[in-house]
Amino acid sequence: DVIAGCRVFFLLCCAIIMRARTSLCRARRAFATTAAAPTKVAVLGAAGGIGQPLSLLCKLSPYIDELACYDVVGTPGVAADLSHIPSNAKVTGSLPSAGSWPPSENAGLQSALAGANVVVIPAGVPRKPGMTRDDLFNTNASIVQTLVEGCGKYCPDATLAIISNPVNSTVPIAAEVLKKMGVYNPKKVLGVTTLDVIRANTFVAANQGMAPDSLDVTVIGGHAGITILPLLSQVPGASFSDADRAALTKRIQFGGDEVVKAKAGAGSATLSMAYAGYLFAEGVLKAMKGEDVTMCAFVESTLTEASFFSSPCKFGIDGAVSEILPFGELSAYEQGWFDKMMPDLKAQIAKGVAFVNK
Repeated sequence: DVIAGCRVFFLLCCAIIMRARTSLCRARRAFATTAAAPTKVAVLGAAGGIGQPLSLLCKLSPYIDELACYDVVGTPGVAADLSHIPSNAKVTGSLPSAGSWPPSENAGLQSALAGANVVVIPAGVPRKPGMTRDDLFNTNASIVQTLVEGCGKYCPDATLAIISNPVNSTVPIAAEVLKKMGVYNPKKVLGVTTLDVIRANTFVAANQGMAPDSLDVTVIGGHAGITILPLLSQVPGASFSDADRAALTKRIQFGGDEVVKAKAGAGSATLSMAYAGYLFAEGVLKAMKGEDVTMCAFVESTLTEASFFSSPCKFGIDGAVSEILPFGELSAYEQGWFDKMMPDLKAQIAKGVAFVNK
């Protein structure tokens, strides 16, 4: 009886072990399937000055399996050109559907957006000499509204990376549009302020004799003029004279003007902005692959009295902001700029909200 009992116990243990192994294998297969899920990025405005180099960089990214290029003109040619580059990403280029009666869906926008994980929006008109980002508002606000309506319809779960200026207003426009559609996720509607960060890294490195790729300067606030606030006091190992600190702050805030003037009416900061947009999109995709990613982003926030604010954010595997991080203690100099920026930032946010709710 003892031997028979032991046999029964042994067989029972074997059955439990086999079942556990089967469950583990299924879990591994499920994880592998999830980890290997293809990633799609859509670039809206892909034929423009920012859109073309941005699309080129995305085509080269190992994190992107499908790149969908959309614009009102030129995207079939852009996509054909990019398709000759030997990288893994499949490329498509689509245009708005021709008008029809009865009215039908915009099949071109739908095909670009369907299944997208990340949508980068550089669409709109560029700045010219003498123009502020706010001068672009009336044209670009309508463009962003229309494109975001498409996102809400065809890829409501995608992370939106908005480049179209003025970002301080276009991000609130996107939020209001998606609220009206009932698909707003405040952690996935983001303004790309990465250009301010890479400018700060470049300018500070030159000033301090450091390697630019060793820096990650925190830049908070918004993405226009004095609403851009680089926290130079927090750069490890750096020491600035009062004159250098003031000059660097102003150059980072108005770096776009420097490029607009240098191009003498032929464009704005397209190449550096394309690189910044690519870094941001790839950062989101890295987070979706399980990597630890923290980037500054202009997002709905309670850190300050402004309803949207750019600060360091952690990203999660769903492509959304998982945590909005505090930006630390400000120096007296930075606090002065912070106090100056807030009225402008709040007014620009309110302008975007009012545009949709007028």
